[in-house]
This record gives sequence, C-alpha cells and structure tokens, in this order.
Amino acid sequence: MSQQPVLLPYGDPAFVADPFPLYRRLREDGPVRRAVIAGGLDAWLVTRYEDGLAALFDPRLSSDVRDASDPRLIEQLPEFERDSMMSNMLRSDPPDHTRLRRLVSKAFTARRVAELRPRIQEITDRLLDAVVPAGRADLVADFALPLPVTVISELLGVPVDDRHDFQRWTDAMLMRGERMPDPAVVNEAWQRMHAYVTKHLETKRAQPGDDLLSALISAHDDEQRLNDDELIAMTFLLLVAGYVTTVNLIGGGIAALLAHPDQLALLRDRPELLPDAIEEFLRYDGPVSPGIARFAREDVEIAGVTVPRGATVLVASAIADRDPARFPDPDRLDITRRDNGHLAFGHGIRYCLGAPLARLEGQIAIGTVLRRLPDLALAVPPAELRWRPGGLRGPVRLPVTFTSFGAPAA
Repeated sequence: MSQQPVLLPYGDPAFVADPFPLYRRLREDGPVRRAVIAGGLDAWLVTRYEDGLAALFDPRLSSDVRDASDPRLIEQLPEFERDSMMSNMLRSDPPDHTRLRRLVSKAFTARRVAELRPRIQEITDRLLDAVVPAGRADLVADFALPLPVTVISELLGVPVDDRHDFQRWTDAMLMRGERMPDPAVVNEAWQRMHAYVTKHLETKRAQPGDDLLSALISAHDDEQRLNDDELIAMTFLLLVAGYVTTVNLIGGGIAALLAHPDQLALLRDRPELLPDAIEEFLRYDGPVSPGIARFAREDVEIAGVTVPRGATVLVASAIADRDPARFPDPDRLDITRRDNGHLAFGHGIRYCLGAPLARLEGQIAIGTVLRRLPDLALAVPPAELRWRPGGLRGPVRLPVTFTSFGAPAA
C-alpha cells in the first residue's frame, strides 16, 4: 500500500458535494491510508468498519490533542476549544473522562431527554407555521438551525430575551458556510459567549431552576462536582454535539430523501420506519465527515500498518459506514435497513452522550416536515446544493417549495 499522503480537496466544490467516490477509492486502496485533511494537517485514515470499530476501543489512541506531535493541531483550534481542552469531556481520557462523564450522566438522563418530546414538537410546529404562508423556505436557515439551538437554550435555562444573541454567537462559532470561518469572528463570538455563560452560571447557582445547567451544577458523586471551567466546557460541548450535528442530521436527512423519491414515498406511506430512517441517514451521509480524531500515544499497529506515536488517527466513519464487508449494498439509501450499527456517534466509553437527543429531534423534525408538507420539493436542481466543507457535513442551504400543508400535531 502506498503511503504517499492523498489530499482531501476541501477547496473543490465537487468533492465537498459528493466525497464518496474518493472515499470509496481510499477504502479499496487499503484499511489505513495517510491523507492531508482540512487545514493542511496530516492524518492516518482508518477506512474499514471492523478496523474503525476496534480503533474506537483502543486505549492507545487518545482523545487528548496534547498527545499529538504536530503543534498545528492545537494552534489551529479556535480559541474556545483551546481554552476548554483541560476540562472538555470530548478531549479527555480516563480517569478524567470517566469522572466527567459520570457526573454529566447524572444530570443529562434518558428521562430528561424523553420529557422534551412535547416541547420539541411544539417548537417544530411553530417554525413550520412561520414558513407555511410563503409556500417556500430554506429548511436549514428557517428550520434545521433554529430548532436545536432553541432546544439547547431551553435545556440550559437561557432566558427568552437572550436567545437571539445566544444563537448569533453560536452560529458565528460553529456554523460553517461554503468557506471556513474567519478566526477573528469566531474568537469575538467566543469572548461574548464565555462572558455570558460565566454570568449565567452565577445566576443559576443563586437561583437554580428545572434545567440541565442547574442539574449539572448540583450533580455530585462522592463529594465530587463539576468546577466552573468544567461547566463552561460542558456548555460548549452541548453546543457542538447538540447543535451543529443535529442541524446537519435534519438538513442532510431531508436532502437525502428529496434525492431518493422512492425512499421518500416509502417513508410517507410507512411513518413507523422513521427511527430506522434516522439511523440510515446517519450511516449513509452522516453529520461528521470524514470521521473521529484520535492521537497515538505510542506506535500502534492498525490492520497491519504501523502508525507512529503522536500521529493523528482519523476513524473515518463516513468511509467505514459504507464498507461493503459490513453493510450490503452500502451506497444505496435504504430506510428499511435494520442491522445498522453505524459509527456516526462513535462507540465505547466515548459514545455520544447526546445521541438520544439528536435522534429524538431528528425524528420529530423530519417526521413533522413529511406529514405537514406532503408535496415538498427542492426549489433548485440537486447539483446546486452547497455543502459545508471539512469535519462537519451538511447542506448550507436547503431551498424547498410546497403548495399544500397539514395542521400541527394535536
């Protein structure tokens, strides 16, 4: 297998729109392949399912970017990610990760997520009510963006009057358009958000409410609690994991259905397939691409290839989730697919804590759109859709038209 790094051409709109032909060639070329990824960084892509699954469980592969030998990995991080590295559950390893996850799990429970269903449905219907009179909408800007940020705002107890600023800062920090964001704009938004969250924490300590942030403040285990830096880091982790990926799941899922009319018709006829459809959207064209970063603490052999200490290992879920050795006919969108153990949410001790919330929002959002907008259609040719480059994948805009609509949920 050649070890000449292959360039992932994020500057090429054709690749950004459809990276899967190149991904398929990389997988066929070998199970581990060096590549130049976003930012000009070097990484080792793990391209096949079984190897990727094993890598996610391998303790020699760290989540802590400080284990990387390339200093650019830290230098290129936005300021808010650099500031939170020491306290961020996503970038920590045991025992710190174990302690943080245990404390957060005490507050972010399955029951809390399940109780959000009526409110998510209400927000979904309100957003659709606002676009119905026009007969057209951008289902990213008008729907997929405001839905999860409203849910996260309410989870964190952000007052209604502050939510416009909260979403504006979040968008500036996290949402990529067709081009990579301006670091100065990102950092300014981070400073404003950090100041707001710090003050909001003080308010919640003095006046706790029935919200997730209050629960995180009070969560304890053997007298251990989350400190302020950890609470701030957790807030930003919720924004990254609970906002951006959900926007892309909703927008990408609807785009996938519009590109596959047979699957759209099937889901309209059989709405009970919606949970399976969500898993298929995550597998077929998930919100993270090409995958999940780890860093080699020592020389590690993966599928017969020695990856050197300090190297970035990218468990390429977007490539592995189309591995024909794991998924029959993997390049076909099939909402009836049942054995769908995709890697989009990771696996093992770092399996995405927010996965149940993302699934719930995706099911409600997409299911309601299909029910209320029965003649939904793209307003532009599919080739004109533009996709976010590098790391997080989803349509930048999703212009649609419709001439009929149904009533909100009873």
